[in-house]
Amino acid sequence: MRCQSQRFLFPAAAIFLFACIPAGAQQTNTAAASTLEFPTVLYGVAYYNEYMPQNAPDRLDKDVALMKAAGLNVVRMGESTWSLWEPEDGRFEYAWMDRVVDAMGKAGIKVILGTPTYSVPAWMAHQHPEILARRTPGGMFGGAPVDGTYGYRQNMDIDSPAYRFYAERLIRHIVAHYKDNPTVIGWQLDNETSSYDAANPDVFIGFQHYLEKKFGTPEALSNAWFLNYWGQNLHTWEDLPTRDGAQSTGYKLEWTRWSQMRVTNFLHWQSVLVRECASPRQFVTTDYGGMMKADVNEEAIAGSLDIVADNIYHGTQDHYDGSFQALQSDFSHSLKHANFLVTETNAQTIGWSSGSQFPPYDGQIREDVYTYLSHGANMVEYWHWASIHANQETYWKGVLSHDLEPNRAYAEVSRTAHELEKIGPHLVGLKQHSDVAILWSRDSLNAIKAMPYGGGVPARSWTGEPDGYVSLVQQMHKSLYDLNIGADFVLPTTQDFSAYKLLIVPALYIADDALLKRISDYVKNGGHVVMTFKSGFANENTAVRWVRAPGPLREAAGFSYQEFSSLEAPLALKGDPFHVGSGNTASYWAEFLQLEHARPLAYYDHPFFGKWPAITENDFGSGTLLYEGTYLSDKLQTAILRDTLDKLGLTGADQQLPPAVHVSHGVNRLGKRLHYYFNYSGTEVKAPYAYAAGINLLDGKPVANSAELTLEPWDLAIIEE
Repeated sequence: MRCQSQRFLFPAAAIFLFACIPAGAQQTNTAAASTLEFPTVLYGVAYYNEYMPQNAPDRLDKDVALMKAAGLNVVRMGESTWSLWEPEDGRFEYAWMDRVVDAMGKAGIKVILGTPTYSVPAWMAHQHPEILARRTPGGMFGGAPVDGTYGYRQNMDIDSPAYRFYAERLIRHIVAHYKDNPTVIGWQLDNETSSYDAANPDVFIGFQHYLEKKFGTPEALSNAWFLNYWGQNLHTWEDLPTRDGAQSTGYKLEWTRWSQMRVTNFLHWQSVLVRECASPRQFVTTDYGGMMKADVNEEAIAGSLDIVADNIYHGTQDHYDGSFQALQSDFSHSLKHANFLVTETNAQTIGWSSGSQFPPYDGQIREDVYTYLSHGANMVEYWHWASIHANQETYWKGVLSHDLEPNRAYAEVSRTAHELEKIGPHLVGLKQHSDVAILWSRDSLNAIKAMPYGGGVPARSWTGEPDGYVSLVQQMHKSLYDLNIGADFVLPTTQDFSAYKLLIVPALYIADDALLKRISDYVKNGGHVVMTFKSGFANENTAVRWVRAPGPLREAAGFSYQEFSSLEAPLALKGDPFHVGSGNTASYWAEFLQLEHARPLAYYDHPFFGKWPAITENDFGSGTLLYEGTYLSDKLQTAILRDTLDKLGLTGADQQLPPAVHVSHGVNRLGKRLHYYFNYSGTEVKAPYAYAAGINLLDGKPVANSAELTLEPWDLAIIEE
């Protein structure tokens, strides 16, 4: 077989790595992609029989029996234990996994296997310590890279020739071994891949070559980055400093782009290897470790996948409202404008210690599954089946607790699975359309991280740290979610925004002139924009534009400004113009907007700042651009978006529902409209049903137009017209 018989010459590994994948190359397994269809919802778990206590040899049979009884139909396996696949250099073992795959197949449970490349075995780290990532420290100037140590997962330089040699050999062996196994339906590339902040010598050399190709000459780079500052301009590429203490904002942004490219190229490289050895019927995916990361270009990676998959973890108990699941799902869906997979989500409690153990309330596990399906997921898997008895993730619990017996979580999972056995074909493959889009800019995220504007900005991002860009994006999406408005995400590379009636642009700090012109043209041709402060301020190299702000947006925005100020304390808006009471506040940042054509919508209630409007709106061509020159409170943001949506005729019955009720709509693969009604609260809620008569798929009862739905705590209704 070609994949098994290929010779591996270690000295040539580095040559192969760069010859294998041209920069930006994309490849699609058309056979798998064209036939990728899910007849029903896949519902299951990540499973690690190898983690079980060694004195429990019959555990596999018990686990499979419990899964089958519960109604689960898929497991993901194999991605975490390279050391079992290859216990020593060049010796491969399959029997331990063959046994598990065979047991799953006999039970009718499908398997997704992962390439186990995210946690290197001890023998490899010992033989090749250069594989370990030398990480760039945090802080304004970084510092000398910190030598990698063995023990923590994802601790390697993914460009290391030695690492790539071993990874390729392993991938080819495993994929070829399971190519013809009918139980194995797909492959997950690596696991939650990122750059790991690696700054090894080979990473820097690759960065230098990337800059040479992009800028051509060191003088052109020096001009773009304004390196005459502090006399740091370059005349030879050999003089390029390492990332260690870089102060240049252009350098820092370009380094983040290079880090993203490394991740993209690594996963594309894996996708090529897998497709060379896999069956065309087996799909290829990777599990993003949460969307909207600073060093992962999710949209570029998606080009190498048959289907997108995400690991989504969220709050529980009284912090469970479906909003973060919706955010991650909407972003996942937007990457290919197609259905996606949830490869990991909360089973019981999560956390790398016992300090934050909050098991979900009754009903939340079940409601969570339907939350994902209502946003277009075709699969939901828990991490993981059985809680681990030792080591770092001891308290990141699975469906089963440490006693390995059926429990409250298992009962709720079983209830959900048996429902999906009946109604899954009606829910899978949901198609949705959005009239609203949010423009996501990873460059703006990274540039604002390098030059933050407010230390007290909310910690909304997935990192749990203050983040002046992601916090805005999440605030905007949460406002739309609370208003029961679905949203897509678009990108700076999106060439045409005309499919949307409303484009939301949070803090577009980094943008080239062409992108700003596309936004202006969108408004001129009848589109409507809600945009926040800092948009249009710097160009694609992070240089602040040397024209009056907001640069190329000035005509469409109808104002200009020359000054801005940090805000030591929140300011009220004069007269509470949007009627939000205690939420009538602006914080962190204020731009001194000078009106030209725009009309003011709100002024600061302050003797000095009150000279300038906080919010403006401008008619430009056939459209409008509303601009927020400050960071608004959540209530103000929601009120402004509600007012805008009202004017555009995008509101209706869904916006009259009780606050705890959220809805999602779509068309299933049978061509019928589905309406999900969720009660994200611990009390019973009644909600009017405003659509055509149908059947509640969960209880089989008819639902008439204008009927009143009674939603139990943490429960839902799914009406199929």
